[in-house]
Amino acid sequence: MKIYRLHQKQNLPITLEAAWHFLSDPKNLKIITPEYMGFHILSGADRPMYAGQIIQYIVTPIFGIKTKWVTEITHRVDKHYFVDEQRFGPYALWHHKHFIKEIDGGVEMEDIIDYKVPFGVLGQLVHPFLVKPKLEEIFNYRTKKLEALFGVYKPKGT
Repeated sequence: MKIYRLHQKQNLPITLEAAWHFLSDPKNLKIITPEYMGFHILSGADRPMYAGQIIQYIVTPIFGIKTKWVTEITHRVDKHYFVDEQRFGPYALWHHKHFIKEIDGGVEMEDIIDYKVPFGVLGQLVHPFLVKPKLEEIFNYRTKKLEALFGVYKPKGT
């Protein structure tokens, strides 16, 4: 059983409160997801985020195939981190940790996603040229979208 990891950090020139407010609202996922993915929340995003929250989406990750994705917010510490785990969806395992911390002149956001592709050896064969590049593309889109929304972080003194 091969478990993969995607690890990404991004700094933004906004307050911890503003970052948390945006990132912890499930409705904002649509804003930071590429349009071609057809992201649509079916249920569960009608309240502020809490541990135990179940959110159901429709996504179209590849080949125009609509897929139902159900995640649970398993952990949440206000203005520090939250964790979402797939309960049903395209991955054999999806565990996504979102960390946020204050830095000089803004915040540092860190995403750590541990995931397993379905279909055993076949899934592992397609991972390097289908799954991994698609995930990297989605998170690169998020990076650019967050910079467009909040600005580019510049360390003080530069």
